Amino acid sequence: MDKKNALRAGALAAGTTLMMLLMTSPALALTRDDGDDPGKGLSVAETLGLYVLCPLALFAIIAGLVLALDKSKDRAPKAKSGTKAGSAVDAKV
Repeated sequence: MDKKNALRAGALAAGTTLMMLLMTSPALALTRDDGDDPGKGLSVAETLGLYVLCPLALFAIIAGLVLALDKSKDRAPKAKSGTKAGSAVDAKV
């Protein structure tokens, strides 16, 4: 059964790769279309700000809001029992 699953996974990977290559071919075109009006490119600083700093800032804001608005009361770690039998009983409860 392993060979069948491996063959299925290989066929899926090959098909996905082929479809991606076929779909991205227009993106590789060098000629401009009628009505194409590209804007100016981004500088390195603008690119880093847009694709690195903005996501990091958004992550920090969301994490800060989650921590600030967290209503859970149980923050103390659970006390460990000294015996193995006690921990087995605690695990079953």
